[in-house]
Amino acid sequence: MDFGDILSQWDSIQKNHVPKNKGPQICRKKANAPTKEEKEAARQGYSYEQIMDQNSQKRINPMELWLRRYGTVDKDKAFEENARQEKLNDINYLKTLAPEATIDLHQLTREEAWDKLKIFVDSCYIRKLKKILIIHGKGNHSHGTDPVLGQLVRLFIEQDKRLGTSGHPDRNHGGSGATWVIIKN
Repeated sequence: MDFGDILSQWDSIQKNHVPKNKGPQICRKKANAPTKEEKEAARQGYSYEQIMDQNSQKRINPMELWLRRYGTVDKDKAFEENARQEKLNDINYLKTLAPEATIDLHQLTREEAWDKLKIFVDSCYIRKLKKILIIHGKGNHSHGTDPVLGQLVRLFIEQDKRLGTSGHPDRNHGGSGATWVIIKN
């Protein structure tokens, strides 16, 4: 039985425990005196309202609460976060990472595609995504010899300083008709 199970069992006992009514109760508490819960919240550095808001929205992990209360650092969590950050800075890992967002530019003119690309990249940059996929097609239905949107996407990637390494996915994910791009920090 771990600490979380013990706390859950204690909570269920407390909820089910109903004091027997032994007649009228006289309250000897001062009108503005803080309750036991308010004192405990103040000791932890929170206001009673903050604790109640947190409890009503979600149940706090008992281990997390203990770590917050006693100011101890969770070294395992810090190590995992550091390893994740190192992974996200490794270019080889990012190349194999699945795209986190996709945009399809089929059937758009140059101007429409440019505007949609700008809005899409702005949104992805704000959301701190690392890799996106732009589907532009192979140009089979373009008038002339060169695909229109493929060149437009290449030009856009070169001009936008937030965008880094790019390439084409394998045939199953679009081949030369799509381009993945890594977004810089």
